Amino acid sequence: MKRPSEPCKTAELSGSIHRELNMYALAASAAGVSVLALAQAEAKIIYTPANRICSCKLDINHDGIIDFEIPGNFEMSGRPGRTPWVISSHLSISPLNRKNQIWGYNGAASALSSGVRLGTSPKFKNNHNFMAEWFQQGTSHTTNSGVDGPWANVQNRYLGLKFISVKGQMHYGWARLNVSVKVGNITSTLTGYAYETIPNKPIITGKTKEPNDTEQDDPGPGATLTNPIPHPASLGSLAMGAPGLSIWRRKEVVGATVGSSS
Repeated sequence: MKRPSEPCKTAELSGSIHRELNMYALAASAAGVSVLALAQAEAKIIYTPANRICSCKLDINHDGIIDFEIPGNFEMSGRPGRTPWVISSHLSISPLNRKNQIWGYNGAASALSSGVRLGTSPKFKNNHNFMAEWFQQGTSHTTNSGVDGPWANVQNRYLGLKFISVKGQMHYGWARLNVSVKVGNITSTLTGYAYETIPNKPIITGKTKEPNDTEQDDPGPGATLTNPIPHPASLGSLAMGAPGLSIWRRKEVVGATVGSSS
C-alpha cells in the first residue's frame, strides 16, 4: 500500500542566509536603479550663467564651435546737415552654421518670455536675424528719430535657438538677454543660456534643469542613504528589481516614522 503523503514542512532559513538574500536583493535592485539613473542622466539641461555685454560669440554647448554671433552694426546714409540723411544702428543675431536657426517671424528674432516650448516648429528659420534698431533721419527742414524692433528695451527675454553640434546632431537651446535701445546707443547684455543634451528634444525657455534633476527628498528622521533603517527585503522585491527597491525604501520610511513616534 502507498503511504499517505506527508504534509510539506516549511523550512526556516538561518539568519546568515536571510542576510545574504537581503544583500543580494539590495545589490540587484541597486543595479536596476543605476541603469535607470543612467538613462535619466542622459536627458539634461546644461545651463551657463553669464553677464556679458555684446557683441557676443555664443558657443551654447561648449564644444569649441561658435553657434551664433550677436554683433551690433552702424549704418549711415548721407550726412547730417545735408539732404536727406539717415543714421541707424542695428542689433542682430547671425547663425554661424547654415543649419542653425532662430525662432522668429518676418525676418525678426522673437523676444520670448519664459515658459515657451522650443521644438519642431516652422517658426525656426536661419534668416530671423533682426532684433532692434535706433534711427535718426532728416532733411534741411525736419529731423525725427526713434527705436524699433521686438528687442527694443526689454528685460529677461529669450532667444529661441536651434543648432547643430560638433557631432552633427540638432539641439534646442535658449539665450537670455537684456536690451536697452535709445537714439545713439544700443546695449545688449547676455545673462545666461542653456541647451538640451538630447538631440531633437524640446526645451522650455527659462528652464535650467530637467523636472527629475532635483535633490532627493528627505526620507525622515533616522532613514538616510548613509544610515538606513534595517528592513528585510522580500524575494518579491528582488523579483521586481528597481521598482522593488522603491517599495522597500517606502517601507523603511514608514518604519522610521513609526519608530520615532513610539
